[in-house]
Amino acid sequence: MRGIYVLVLRLPFSLPIPIGALGKIDFKEGYYAYVGSAMSGVEQRVNRHLRQEKNLHWHIDYLLLRALPCDVIVAETEERKECELATRLAKRFPYVEGFGSSDCGCKSHLFYCPSSHLLLKAVLEAMNELGLKPRRWKVG
Repeated sequence: MRGIYVLVLRLPFSLPIPIGALGKIDFKEGYYAYVGSAMSGVEQRVNRHLRQEKNLHWHIDYLLLRALPCDVIVAETEERKECELATRLAKRFPYVEGFGSSDCGCKSHLFYCPSSHLLLKAVLEAMNELGLKPRRWKVG
């Protein structure tokens, strides 16, 4: 399946985390939504993110050393819509500048909210507004 995905992560306490070339970032306790795409296979990309053992390549790999995946939303699309989704989320939530967006013009692809419910609701609404059909992916 080609498309986009959102990993919803829980960071159980505030702490600084080194994120590759971005350096050490102070993360607050709470929930984070990471917007990504995989135009050659969403299933493979999400499974890679959820694996414990992997080479650290993307910014999200470093965050996943400390944050716990609690939800995944996927949507099939032939169009690259992750930046449109990230732009919508950036209008609603604080974000980590430059995270996951080194290959595009977005401010970020990682968004923060203290409530998983509010974050998940906003992600689903934004995906629906973009004409996508989001579905939940089983975590664990």
